[in-house]
Amino acid sequence: MNLCIYETKESIIYYMGREIAFIGYIQELRARILRITTALLIMTFLCMTLSISTFDFLHYKIFLPSINPAENVAIQSISAIREHLLPKTVTLIQTAPAQALFAQVYVAILLSLILVMPLIMMEMSWFIAPGLYPDEKKRGKMIALSAILLFVTGCIFSYLVVIPYVLNFLYIYGQSIGVTTFFDVEEFVPFVVQFLIAFGLSFQLPIIMWIVTVSQIVDFKFWRHNLRYAVLLAAVFGAIITPDGSGVTMWFVTSPILLLYLIGMLIIERKNKRLVVTKI
Repeated sequence: MNLCIYETKESIIYYMGREIAFIGYIQELRARILRITTALLIMTFLCMTLSISTFDFLHYKIFLPSINPAENVAIQSISAIREHLLPKTVTLIQTAPAQALFAQVYVAILLSLILVMPLIMMEMSWFIAPGLYPDEKKRGKMIALSAILLFVTGCIFSYLVVIPYVLNFLYIYGQSIGVTTFFDVEEFVPFVVQFLIAFGLSFQLPIIMWIVTVSQIVDFKFWRHNLRYAVLLAAVFGAIITPDGSGVTMWFVTSPILLLYLIGMLIIERKNKRLVVTKI
């Protein structure tokens, strides 16, 4: 009888310890999410209130921030996007008073997400670091840095290559027949933001493949054996994100994703061959 009571007490202590540890993890996760959310809100507010001004100093241009909500960073970004992405024959219009404000908010959120991305990756790394071995911690830092670089690379690639080609392709027919084309600002800005975020996240594909393989969730041969399904999913994703139904512009999205998949697959297979050689 006493033994049963003792075992019951030990069990209670064990489960209480696990519950306390779980609560501690939840509280730490909550604190990190709160810090990320606070940073996003602060950065969004700064993008809506600060302006980047140019000053001449000894014949050199210096860019300094100044408080100017009427010409804030979001507005300056929209002007740059309109100048670099829209074809010359397309006019950006506003059909309701609040559309310009909503467009500024979209751009401010995107800019804050890009600027806070290093903090997001650091918080995620610090959260999982206690459960990793020293060599895994070093690898985790490299993965976090690679994720940041790939996200920025995806956004830049989308801005410089994909979006201009997609817009030119969509509006070239109107230009050929001399039709004046308009683009609603409330549709144009989310369109650009959607592409930037989609490509920034899709460029994480090699890292996701690597983590899944290293975690032994799948075998390294899984990616080559399921290549045809990857092509199908990439095509579906491209069809969803592109605005037209022609099936042509979706390959501007599908092709880079397939290339990233192949790069991730080859890297994983090469790493596995090195591991096998080392063991031999």
